[in-house]
This record gives sequence, C-alpha cells and structure tokens, in this order.
Amino acid sequence: MIGIIAHRGFWTVASEKNSKVAFVRALEQGFGIETDFRDLNGRLVVSHDMPVDGVMTAEEFGDICRATPVNAPMALNIKADGLHPLVSEMVRSSSIKNYFVFDMSVPDMRGYFSLNIPTFTRISEYEQSPSFLERAVGLWVDSFEEQWFDISLVEHYLRLNKSISFVSPELHGRSHKEFWNFLKSNNLHKNVLISLCTDFPLDARNFFHG
Repeated sequence: MIGIIAHRGFWTVASEKNSKVAFVRALEQGFGIETDFRDLNGRLVVSHDMPVDGVMTAEEFGDICRATPVNAPMALNIKADGLHPLVSEMVRSSSIKNYFVFDMSVPDMRGYFSLNIPTFTRISEYEQSPSFLERAVGLWVDSFEEQWFDISLVEHYLRLNKSISFVSPELHGRSHKEFWNFLKSNNLHKNVLISLCTDFPLDARNFFHG
C-alpha cells in the first residue's frame, strides 16, 4: 500500500512545520515524515532555510522518532553538502529503519552511496535524466508546474524495481485531486514501492485507504 509521508510533519498551521508537535502528530498517526537537514556549527539540525541558534537538533529529532517508530518511509531532505557521516550517525542512533535521503547535490550523492545509505535520485520536468539511476534505490518525482509524466514512465521505473516517491501538487500551490485520482485509477496506491509526500496526510489516508 502507498506510504504516506507528511511534508515537514503533520502540521495544522504553517508555524508548526518542522516542529516537534508536527513530527509527534505524524508519527502517532502512523505517517512518515519529510523534513530538512543542514549543519550548524558542526552539528546536524532540522532546518529548511539557513539555520539559526535554537533550531531542532538531529538528536532531538532522533529522540522523537525512537519514541514512536512507524513503518511509513522517512524522507530526509539533505540541504547541504558533506553531511553523510552526520546523517548516518543520526539514523543509527534513532533506530529509523524505513528511510531514504534525497535532494542533495549530484556530486554529494557519492558520499551517501559510500556509506550504503538508501538514496533517491530526482526527476522532474526540469530533470529528465535522473543521476546515478543504477545506484539509487528510488526516485523523488516532482512536478513544479503541472503533471508532466504518464503511467508508462512510472511503470518503466517500477520494472527497474525502483521505489518512487511523488510530490503531491499542493506543495506547489496546485490542487491535488486530479493527481490523487491518477494514482488511484492506475492502482499505484496498492504498490509497496510507491509513496506520496503531502501536506494533507490524513486526507490521503482516507482517500487511498478509507
């Protein structure tokens, strides 16, 4: 069944994004989490933008994950180069099992491969040729302006046994309804290799699993 990933946690107001309350709420509902990692003064921290003092540390995030383990995938968005040793230690100490990293620069992917960290490559209307496809365990599929792919492309990557995580359109300010219907009408929501990163995790669970 489709894995539901709560974008920056299961937040109800924008100020809760990437916060402890949003992460705890997501995990307690059984959702995975997409969140962002950078470094601050040599430490790994949770931050979408340039980090400042007081942001959540990776240790704090790990404690939250360890307290409420889930089966849904955890999508670790890498916002800076050279973090692979710190990410590896955070994953080990937090006991996260089902996870992948993505969105780092293409050369930086090599560091994650060297540590056998599950790594997704990217594809979008602007990135038609996914880098390191053979070495990547999956693809992060984005659509910035509109849905640019059809079912044949999805099936192609599934035949290669690649996991696929789709970015739901509401993350770019568009309606999600047509895309969710695309996933369901093609039975992609029944495929264990498929996950969806969404701002509406509860609606997604009701739509795909209700």
